[in-house]
Amino acid sequence: MMRVDLVDLSLFRHVVEAGSITHGAERANLALAAASTRIRAMEVSLGAALLVRGRQGVSPTPAGRTLLAHAREILGQIERMQGDLSVFAGGAVGQIRVLSNTNALTEFLPEALSAYLALHTGVSVEIEERTSDEIVERVADGTADLGIVAGTVDTGTLQTFPFRHDRFVVVVAPGHPLANRAEIGFAEVLEHDLVGLDRPSALTRFLAAKAARIGRPMRLRVQLRSFDAVCRLVECGVGLGIVPETTAHRARRGMAIGLVPLQDAWAARDLMLCLRDLDALPPFAQEFVAHLRAVGT
Repeated sequence: MMRVDLVDLSLFRHVVEAGSITHGAERANLALAAASTRIRAMEVSLGAALLVRGRQGVSPTPAGRTLLAHAREILGQIERMQGDLSVFAGGAVGQIRVLSNTNALTEFLPEALSAYLALHTGVSVEIEERTSDEIVERVADGTADLGIVAGTVDTGTLQTFPFRHDRFVVVVAPGHPLANRAEIGFAEVLEHDLVGLDRPSALTRFLAAKAARIGRPMRLRVQLRSFDAVCRLVECGVGLGIVPETTAHRARRGMAIGLVPLQDAWAARDLMLCLRDLDALPPFAQEFVAHLRAVGT
């Protein structure tokens, strides 16, 4: 009989979701050697491999996928139990795993998250930036409790709720030939040098995919870590930037930049909350969803 404990289950979930024993161990707050020993012990106890190990990381075997499904179910039940019982201990205690696209993470989540956490001191929120397609996949398979995605993505059987509205615009330096345009298409933008977020960012990967579909490369001259930095480099004439409209309006209060709306249909961003089952979440997580819905209206 295979013998595992909750630490093993949590570790295994972290390893699979991170795609790496090293990063999984870090998430589980275990030393790499201890994590490797635990994984090996589970495999010996089961009599089958749980992970396929390669140069690019690890992935679950069929046995590993079965264990992962049970681990998520068991750990989810424990988290819900802790949430239900926390009211008797004077407050909610637990963690909420959130995946967000770039727009929501940068412009809408910080203030909403701050207000929620001020009232729920025992709750922690783990947030990771992903593209909308990746978010739907990971919420559906239980990697995350909640996702914030573009309204254009297919969410399948997930429950969804409206969150906020935004759109992408092109930011330009004063005097740029495009500065007086009423709107512009993404294909024409690609004819110019760009300033953008670094390549691993969800937005850059999203825009690169759009550029690939029309057969044009993105001429990223500078890659930065924040929209504010992008706008500052645009102001200095380095290139064009594509940012959320809310970001552009905020940046214009302190920078000499102009904005031109993108006319492509995908530029309009009706952001949605998505989750598997609201009623299955712990009470503190349900309250978080209710809070986001309230501040988003």
